[in-house]
Amino acid sequence: MITAVLIDDDKHLRTGLKALLERYTNEIQIIGEAESVKTGVELLKSSNPQVIFLDIHLNDGTGFDILEKLGKTTAHIVFITAHEQYAVKAFKFSALDFILKPVDPEELQSTIVKIKEVVGKSSSFEHIDLLLENIRKKVDNFKRIALSTSDGIHLFEVSDIIRCEAKVNYTEFFIKNHKPLLISRTLKEYEELLTEHGFERIHQSHLINLSYLKSYIKSDGGYVIMADNTNIPIAQSKKERLQELIKNF
Repeated sequence: MITAVLIDDDKHLRTGLKALLERYTNEIQIIGEAESVKTGVELLKSSNPQVIFLDIHLNDGTGFDILEKLGKTTAHIVFITAHEQYAVKAFKFSALDFILKPVDPEELQSTIVKIKEVVGKSSSFEHIDLLLENIRKKVDNFKRIALSTSDGIHLFEVSDIIRCEAKVNYTEFFIKNHKPLLISRTLKEYEELLTEHGFERIHQSHLINLSYLKSYIKSDGGYVIMADNTNIPIAQSKKERLQELIKNF
C-alpha cells in the first residue's frame, strides 16, 4: 500500500479527490489531510508519507512555503493547481507531476500510473530545487530543464541541448558532452516548451536548437547538418520558415 497525504484548503476538492482515488486504485491510501501551511508542515513531520498531493495556493501561504519549511523529503510530490500557465510551465521544466483543477479523471489515472512507477525508487531532489528556484525568480524564460528517465532525474542547461528526436511516444535528447537520453514524453510537449529558446520543429520527428545548426543543404530533398555532425531531414512544409530564420541569423 502506498501512503499519501492531501494538503488543500478546499474541503470539497479533498473529498472529491479521495473519492476518485478510491474509484481508480486500491493501492494508494490517504493517511492524513491538512488545509494550511502550518498544519501541512505538522502533518508531514508526523506522518512521513510516500506521496504528497499538494495545493499551490493555501489560505496562509503556498505549497512552496511548505516545501521550503520542510527541507528535503523522500516523498513523491504531486501538485494541485488551477490552470495557471506560468506554474504549469515551471512544473514541466522541473519534471514534476501536477493535477489541474477541476480534477480530470483521465489525468488522475495517468498520475496514478506514474506514482506507482516512481514510489520506492531513489530520487534526486534537484528537480524540486529547480522548481523552487524558478518560482522564486518569477521569470518566464527558464534556463535549466529537468529530464526524467528510467534511472532518475537529470538537470541540464537548455542551451546545451543540440536536438530532440521523436521515438513514437518518447523523445530522445541529444545533449552536448552527454550520452543520449530517452524521455517518456512526446516531442510535441517539448516543442511547446523549447520553441521560445531558439528551437525549431523542422520535421515531424525532429526539433533542433538553431544555435547548433552548421549547414543547410538544399540537395537530396533538403537537410541540415548539426554540430554533432548528424544530418536531419527538413519537411517540405518547413523549408520556407527555416530559410527565413537562417536569413535573420
